[in-house]
Amino acid sequence: MKSKSIAYLLWFFLGVFGIHKFYLGKIVIGIIYLLTGGLFLIGWLYDLFTLGSQVDIYNALHKK
Repeated sequence: MKSKSIAYLLWFFLGVFGIHKFYLGKIVIGIIYLLTGGLFLIGWLYDLFTLGSQVDIYNALHKK
């Protein structure tokens, strides 16, 4: 179970490097963020509004 608080902390401090994407298991987009500076900050800003639902989707797909 992934935490929204941890995801937002990772987004805020290391989001330009895609660390929050790696946390949610999205390795390919994490590498893209890493190489492009969070999709030139546009993707980083988009994640501000969608990260909560991304965590919910991850948790729903990975229920135990």
